[in-house]
Amino acid sequence: PPKDSQKRLSFFVFMHCVYILYSPSVNRYYVGETAFVSGRLEQHNSGFYKNASTKSASDWELFLEIECVDRSQALKIELFIKQQKSRKFIEELKSEPKIIEDILLRFS
Repeated sequence: PPKDSQKRLSFFVFMHCVYILYSPSVNRYYVGETAFVSGRLEQHNSGFYKNASTKSASDWELFLEIECVDRSQALKIELFIKQQKSRKFIEELKSEPKIIEDILLRFS
């Protein structure tokens, strides 16, 4: 008979994040959501997403990462940031962490 340790299943919980990328060459920000920020950044820079708005550059760098409790919260926050349609708002997220705290509370 299998030992108890062999019967157990391992579950990994991945923290979802909202990430904001910046490209110096096109002077633009990009907002997205993922559980694997470094892998997603690599994909954006390699042209993996052929029809994405990030295809215009290959020098995307991580500007900001917001950890969320789950994918649902991350999607809501991503949409909220995109709806602001504001470069100034994105830059304030980094310079004023209180804004992020408020957004996380709003969508908790």
